[in-house]
Amino acid sequence: MADITASGLGPVESKPKLDQQNGSVTIILFFAVLAGGLFFSAYSIYLDVQATGSTATSVLPYVLLGLALLIALGFEFVNGFHDTANAVATVIYTHALPPNVAVMWAGFWNFLGVATATGVVAFGIVGLLPVELILQVGSSAGFAMVFALLIAAIIWNLGTWYLGIPASSSHTLIGSIIGVGVANALMRGRDGTSGVDWNKATEIGYALLLSPLFGFACAAGLYFALKLLVRNRALYEAPKGNTPPPWWIRGLLIFTCTGVSFFHGSNDGQKGMGLIMLILIGTVPTAYALNRGPSAPQTADFTTISREASKVIEAKAAGYNVIGDPRPAVTEYVRTHKIEGGTFVSLSVLVKDIANQVETSGSISKIPTASVGNTRNDMYLAAAALKYLAKDKESELSKEETATLNKYKGALDAATQFVPLWVKIAVAIALGLGTMVGWKRIVVTVGEKIGKTHLTYAQGASAELVAMGTIGLADGLGLPVSTTHVLSSGVAGTMAASGAGIQMSTLRSLALAWVLTFPVAMVLSGTLYFVFSKVF
Repeated sequence: MADITASGLGPVESKPKLDQQNGSVTIILFFAVLAGGLFFSAYSIYLDVQATGSTATSVLPYVLLGLALLIALGFEFVNGFHDTANAVATVIYTHALPPNVAVMWAGFWNFLGVATATGVVAFGIVGLLPVELILQVGSSAGFAMVFALLIAAIIWNLGTWYLGIPASSSHTLIGSIIGVGVANALMRGRDGTSGVDWNKATEIGYALLLSPLFGFACAAGLYFALKLLVRNRALYEAPKGNTPPPWWIRGLLIFTCTGVSFFHGSNDGQKGMGLIMLILIGTVPTAYALNRGPSAPQTADFTTISREASKVIEAKAAGYNVIGDPRPAVTEYVRTHKIEGGTFVSLSVLVKDIANQVETSGSISKIPTASVGNTRNDMYLAAAALKYLAKDKESELSKEETATLNKYKGALDAATQFVPLWVKIAVAIALGLGTMVGWKRIVVTVGEKIGKTHLTYAQGASAELVAMGTIGLADGLGLPVSTTHVLSSGVAGTMAASGAGIQMSTLRSLALAWVLTFPVAMVLSGTLYFVFSKVF
């Protein structure tokens, strides 16, 4: 019995060697890429600001911008070594890839996943924030919001990582966002529930709540199916020493590790993108408030769509007039979701104002730098109102009218919800490099502390296949999902299906982190928001 490990995972020689040291060349390359990424980001901002023809009147916004970007990229870096370890645990513990090779491979595919992301998840996360805070993102409240939610998320992620608990970065960030929203509402003397888009929060909450249950059940089912269809006994036994698995199962394990890494980058990387865009809009609105690239809607098309939408809204506004600024009435509707007498007519005036601003300038890209912030706010406010109107039964919109308004909302989103290529690359570098640092704690938990026996080839393949499919599907639907919860619950599902058993102490830790992440992140971010609001 001398060759049995304390955790009951089988012969010591079957455990992977996780303490291999990186060579000096690897370390030099790591810091070279890190420095190159930071320089590339700074130079890209310089070029974008120069292209607008504006000049800096104060250095303070750029100091805040640099600090906020470092914190945002730091969140993605921590996310890399906290979450992506889940993707490599199975290939490491089945000896499909050596640890250092697996980590670098996962980091590379995380990079590609972020670089090719669509941005849908990014703005879905941002949509949880109160519209009033997004509209004043360049103010003291806006900076307090961004710093509070990012620092709260980093604190909780680092704490759970230090304890080796695979907690969810997605849960953490969303809890932090909700905490800021609730704190903002309470500080303004309103009910705390009014500070968050609870419909969107519920939609995201279901995805995060159900994904681990889905991962457990599907991985267990897939393991059963594999055992019925593939009668190769070696697949259901622990690896013999450090011998790699059969070529076909090794190929499958590497393929699923690649897929999980890619989709993790595509899904989780977008969360940082959305927050970085908020930072850029708040500090350098002249360059980033509106989409000046080729994906921006063309003036003629935008004007046509605006007129069609205006006609629909005007028809609902018959008998009412707007005296003064229409924006407060539209803002109130977005906050309360209650249609009042002046809701439609105010929105109609706002839509016309937006169309006039674009027509007068000749195109979205030519809107004067002094006006882009206001134009963006008008577009964002109108888009938020249209989103709720399309779902509001009181609006009594026909299918055709809803389609017209959704088309117009799509044009507004194209003008305000965009991610420059350099932002994707910066986040990709942060997440990819983060994958290569500090991964061992979570890898050991997933590989050794979930099941009572050593991970088999079939268990690793089943858990990874389900994780890859689940994260890829969520990414396609524009929903954030937890890589950590899906993969770790998948491993637990295969352990239960095989009869190996689950280590209940680890399961309790995972469940406790799952339960505590939301409230702790909310309290942390809400408290920090209150403090930063006073500081800024």
